[in-house]
Amino acid sequence: MSQTVDYTTGEADVYEVENASRLPKENIKRSILKTFSWRALGTITTVVVSYIITGTLALAFSIGGIELISKLVLYFFHERAWNQIKWGKNE
Repeated sequence: MSQTVDYTTGEADVYEVENASRLPKENIKRSILKTFSWRALGTITTVVVSYIITGTLALAFSIGGIELISKLVLYFFHERAWNQIKWGKNE
């Protein structure tokens, strides 16, 4: 049994998911591509903002490069930590 909550009304709707194994699952390649495309968008944004603030393209790319590596590493450890938390997982 699964439960969803309509956050506009606060009412719970309980339903049974039949054939849960048939539900579409995220392909690992798709997840990896989404991760890198999201990070690329974030890094481009950082480079643009850094350039606007500093006026120096080399400095903006340096900040973007540091941000790219640091956030990939932080994201990895963030995901590993969340993987240890049982709350919200279906058993």
